[in-house]
Amino acid sequence: MQAVKKVNFCVKFWGRPGNAVPWLVLVLLVVSLALPAVAQNSVYLVGARSTVPMPLYNKWSQDFNKISHGVQMQYQALGTSEGIKLISGSKEELGKSDFSAGEVLLTEKERADGNLIELPAVIIGIVPVYNLPGNPQLKFTGELLAQIYLGHVKSWNAPQIAKINPGISLPSLPIEVIYRPGGKGTNYVFTDFLSKTSAEFRGQVGRSASPKWPVGSSAERSSDMVDRVKSQSGSIGYVELQYAVASGLPYGLVQNPAGKFVKATDDSITAACRSVEAPEWNKFSAVLTNAPGADAFPITSFSWLYLRSSSSDPKRRAALISLLNWIYGSGQQVADKLGYSELPPPLVDKIKAKVGTLQ
Repeated sequence: MQAVKKVNFCVKFWGRPGNAVPWLVLVLLVVSLALPAVAQNSVYLVGARSTVPMPLYNKWSQDFNKISHGVQMQYQALGTSEGIKLISGSKEELGKSDFSAGEVLLTEKERADGNLIELPAVIIGIVPVYNLPGNPQLKFTGELLAQIYLGHVKSWNAPQIAKINPGISLPSLPIEVIYRPGGKGTNYVFTDFLSKTSAEFRGQVGRSASPKWPVGSSAERSSDMVDRVKSQSGSIGYVELQYAVASGLPYGLVQNPAGKFVKATDDSITAACRSVEAPEWNKFSAVLTNAPGADAFPITSFSWLYLRSSSSDPKRRAALISLLNWIYGSGQQVADKLGYSELPPPLVDKIKAKVGTLQ
C-alpha cells in the first residue's frame, strides 16, 4: 500500500471541540492510503471550501482526476470562514491548504496578512424557498425579506406579503424562519443583499457570514436547508438556485434595483455579472448583489477561489496552475451542465491572464 507523496492541509484547530479538521485529516489519510500505487509520484492539491458549490467541486474533482495523473485534487467542505482560515495559516502550522473556496469577499487585512487573492470560479444565485399549500409563485422585495428575517412579518397572509402578491390566496400560517449557521458564504450573500435594501436590517444585523439572527432556527448545510423547508409547512429559507431546482421547492421572484421582479435563471444571474464586470472584465473581487440592469437577479454572487499570490514550492505551484487552467477551461462547461452559471468568456480570458502571473 503506497502513501501519497504529499498531502498538504492545515490542522490549526486540532483538538478543539466540534471542529471538523481532525475528522477531515482522518478522511484524507484514509483516502491517501487507498490511492493506487501508479499515482505515488503525483502532487495532491488539497483544498477547503464552501458548502455552497459542493456538487460542482465533487464533479470537478472526479473529472479532473480522471484526466490528470500527475496532479490530483482532494478537498473537504468546511464552510467559507473555515476555508479562509486554512488558506491564510501561519508558517508554524503543520501545513496549509493549497486553495480554498467561498462566497465571502476577503478583507484588505486578510489579503495582506495571508498574501491572498480571490479569483471568481462560477456565479451563483441565492433564492428564497418556501413551503405553502399549493406552492404559489410568490414575489419578494428585499425589504419584505428583511422584515421576515427580523421577525416583524410573522404570518403568510400579512398585508406586506399580500400587497406585492395580489390575486394569490395566502394561507393564515405562521412563518417558520430557517437560516444557516455561522461561517457560511450563503449568509454573507443574503445579508449583503438585505443590508442594501433595508436600513433597519443593515443597522440591526448587517452583512456577515455569521449574523445574529433575531428569529428562526438553523439548518447546517444547503441540503439540510432544503430538507427542513420541504418537511415544514409555512417555512421559508434561502438556498443556492441549484439546490432549489433539484429539490422541486418553489422559489420566489425578487425585486431588483430597476423595480422588476426577476426569477433566478442562468441568464438573469449572468446578467448581474455582466452589468458589474463589463466592459473592463477585471473586477475579480466585485460584489454582484443588487446589481443594476432590468434583467439582473439581485441576490447574485461570485463563488471565489482563494489562493496565495506566491509560493515557495515551484512544483506545487505548477500543479495548482494546471488545475486552475482546467477549471477555467473544461471546468466551466462542467459547471454549466450542473446548472451553475459559468463565467462570461471575456472575464475568463482576464482570469487566465492573471493565473499566468502566479509564481
